[in-house]
Amino acid sequence: MRSAARAEFDLSFNVAAARILRDCGELLRQQNANPFRVNAFMRAAQTLESLEVDAREILKKRGLEGLVELPAIGTGLAAAIDEIARTGRLSRLDRLRGSVDPEALFQTVPGLGPELARRIHADLHIDTLEALEVAAHDGMLATVPGIGARRIAVIQAGLASKLGRAPIVVRNQKRVREPDVDVLLDVDREYRAGAAQGRLPVVAPRRFNPEGKPWLPILHTSRDGWHFTVLYSNTARAHELKRTRDWVVVYFHDDEHREGQRTVVTETHGPLQGKRIVRGREALCARHYEHRGESATT
Repeated sequence: MRSAARAEFDLSFNVAAARILRDCGELLRQQNANPFRVNAFMRAAQTLESLEVDAREILKKRGLEGLVELPAIGTGLAAAIDEIARTGRLSRLDRLRGSVDPEALFQTVPGLGPELARRIHADLHIDTLEALEVAAHDGMLATVPGIGARRIAVIQAGLASKLGRAPIVVRNQKRVREPDVDVLLDVDREYRAGAAQGRLPVVAPRRFNPEGKPWLPILHTSRDGWHFTVLYSNTARAHELKRTRDWVVVYFHDDEHREGQRTVVTETHGPLQGKRIVRGREALCARHYEHRGESATT
């Protein structure tokens, strides 16, 4: 039989993970997110705190399915607890705080140093490991100078290990399902309008903000079964190019925990100059404007 001290040590993960989930719920509440999402995080935190076994043991023995069988733990929250168990952090919490540092994050992946991490963020406008994983499998990562087939294989293997799953499969070079371009552009419109009118809650990001001033607007909204968290880009590249009030990062996930992100920007050259476009989906954006009867220069 385990001693009381040993049991307390084992359960410390549950307390720490519950604190992270509760922090997410509290930030969502402050940022006017859907009350259902707020309550989901709070109830999941309560479940973790009430467990008499370390949640990592459940993951080890039964995987995500074991967590999903617990009260108030759905697929998405089970994946969040798994991420905390593997990494000691939750990327969604960093996102809500406006403290994502994509270049530092990418450098934790074998095969990526500072320069390649910078190029990936600058060229592909992605800043999560999940988005990097998709790019490594759908051909986008190969478009970044200095990244060849051998390095991509190393990155794919490293991401599979870090994300705790088998590598994703992208058949026939088709992208993992994500929101339509029309939806992403509409979410971008809602965010920028709300930010301009001062209707959105603002956060004080830790990066590039020595005074701790709240300035970064954040939006939580839903469309067509997708849930979105939207912020201006607060990255070194955005500050360097003075595009922090133009580049809009749209994070999305659905109830099956498919997730990703896209960056929406104002195109500065070519036939779509002056238009809001989704980076990496320019052809579909051109089709979007054609269907609306807008020429490329209007």
